Amino acid sequence: MSEDRNSAPFRIEAGLRFQHRHLAARGYWRAFSRKLRYPLGPEAKAVTFIERAIDPDHAISAVSQNGDFLGVAGFKSPEGAFIGGGFRDLAVTFGWIGATFRGLLIGILERDCEPDTLLMDGIFVEPHARGRGIGKALLKAIETRAASMGLRHVRLDVIDTNPRARALYEREGFVEKSVESLGPLSPVFGFSMATQMTKPVGI
Repeated sequence: MSEDRNSAPFRIEAGLRFQHRHLAARGYWRAFSRKLRYPLGPEAKAVTFIERAIDPDHAISAVSQNGDFLGVAGFKSPEGAFIGGGFRDLAVTFGWIGATFRGLLIGILERDCEPDTLLMDGIFVEPHARGRGIGKALLKAIETRAASMGLRHVRLDVIDTNPRARALYEREGFVEKSVESLGPLSPVFGFSMATQMTKPVGI
C-alpha cells in the first residue's frame, strides 16, 4: 500500500482488473489521443479497439482502497504488449480497408524490445487522482518488474509536446538516450520529436 501525506492511500497491483478495462482504454485514449487521432480515431472506435487490444498481463495498476481505478503503467515484452492486437483486431473495429491504412500509421510508432531492457507501453493517471504520487509509484513498480525479469534497464519514449511528463521522468532518474524526429509526418501525429529515455534498474 502506498500513501501520499495529503491524500487517501492507494494500492499498486500487478495486472488490470477486468472491470477496469473500459476505464483504462478511455484513459489511454485521453492520454495519447494527440498522436493516435489519425491511426485510431474517432474516439468511440479508438476506445473500442484499445479495450479489445489490452493485455492485462502487461500492466501494473493503481487502485483506491475501494477498488476504484486510478491509473496504469503498461509495458512491452517479446511475449506481448499492454496495447497489443493485430490487423484482425483493427479490422473488427474499422473494417478491412480502414485497418490497412491505420495499420501502416501504427507501424510507424512501433518500437522493438531491446536486450536487457523493459520497454514501457504507456503510463497515465486519471485526472481526479493526479498530484498524489501515483505516477511516481507506477514508475517504481515498473522498475521492480524489470528487476524481477532479470532486466537491467527501463526505457520509455516521451514526445516534445509533453514537457510535464518528461520532467517527472527526469526527477525519477531517467536520462535522454536519443531523439528521433518525425519530419514531414509531424502534423499526422501531433508532435515533432520523441526522446528515448532510459534508467538503470535499481538506481
